[in-house]
Amino acid sequence: MAVDLLLGLQWGDEGKGKIVDVLTKNYDIIARFQGGPNAGHTLEFDGIKHVLHTIPSGIFHDNAINVVGNGVVIDPVIFKKELDNLKKFDLDIKSKLLISRKAHLILPTHRLLDAASEASKGKAKIGSTLKGIGPTYMDKTGRNGMRIGDLELDNWKDKYRALADKHETMIDFHNVDIQYDLQELETEFCNAIKELKELTFIDSEEYLYQAQKEGKKILAEGAQGSLLDIDFGTYPYVTSSNTTAAGACTGLGVPPGNIGGVFGIFKAYTTRVGSGPFPTELEDEIGETMGRVGNEFGATTGRPRRCGWLDLVALKYAVRINGVSELMMMKADVLSGFKTIKICTAYKYKGEKVSHLPYNIEAKNVTPVYKEMKGWEKDLTKMTKADQLPETLNDYIDYLEEELEIPIKIVSVGPDRKQTIHR
Repeated sequence: MAVDLLLGLQWGDEGKGKIVDVLTKNYDIIARFQGGPNAGHTLEFDGIKHVLHTIPSGIFHDNAINVVGNGVVIDPVIFKKELDNLKKFDLDIKSKLLISRKAHLILPTHRLLDAASEASKGKAKIGSTLKGIGPTYMDKTGRNGMRIGDLELDNWKDKYRALADKHETMIDFHNVDIQYDLQELETEFCNAIKELKELTFIDSEEYLYQAQKEGKKILAEGAQGSLLDIDFGTYPYVTSSNTTAAGACTGLGVPPGNIGGVFGIFKAYTTRVGSGPFPTELEDEIGETMGRVGNEFGATTGRPRRCGWLDLVALKYAVRINGVSELMMMKADVLSGFKTIKICTAYKYKGEKVSHLPYNIEAKNVTPVYKEMKGWEKDLTKMTKADQLPETLNDYIDYLEEELEIPIKIVSVGPDRKQTIHR
């Protein structure tokens, strides 16, 4: 009855969508368990590049059912755009895509609230994607939210109106200049709701329980990354959901004892979008080269990602709190050409050398301690087998495996699904 779990170990953008796409052939069900359209999972195959925001990354495979779990928050307008973009692929969306009735809805006023809240913070802003994610989760925990199942009730519009009116009062409270036409936004929202109601709504926890009883293979797909977890991330510069392994249990209704393999994904270096501390950030030519070669721009926002060397302190922390059983290293190809590669192995924290992730990793408290290794000059993008990898890259992998005490089973050498080496 085990459910395997795949999640990111850094600040998101690790390449989870690609690996889910690669692994889907081995599973019957792909189930997304948290987050919203602030995620951007990029898939490349057969000359096609496609970005998904809410829909699970197994959608292009005939063998798998895709479930949007109860822990996800759904913006009907963005969801409709995703569906429209999938029409050219002639997929059987009605039977391949199932949505939990307990998933919460992002309303137009949630997005406006997000913008007003962020604007009111000034220089202290957290770098929100302004997709309304935070306000939606606030309504969820405040027991005010609207859920997918509410759309099956005759009075869902009354519930919407009451919540939207409350939001407008809250927007006024922030006392910032937010220009909007709510009537226009609501027309777009209601049109999207009509299309959303054409899809299949399910009691997802029961569906997944029965699937487990029948021996179906299930892969839980996370969004964002462990260092953005609301509890264990670099708070307050985090997302509004539990991005760590525990989030799969609450976001899908899967008991902890039913979690099987935990697959952790990380880049061969580190990136971060938006505000927040980043000890190994490189604000120099090396960081610029990483960003340019790695095409480091947010799949959802288009914002440039901050780049830096691999932070082993943060990575060990993420491995431990998630109970990772297998590792997958992405974008090894981006580091090709660097003569020397650095790895942060510890921090100098308030004058003391530490190897664990402390409470506060702001630059004034933390200085990274680096180990240097030889880089690899070879182009990796055409390689297809593990024995083709350069010796210095294998040295890098061996060192990480020794330090993390977890095997690295996959090395990605390019964005396409074929550019994936299994070890």
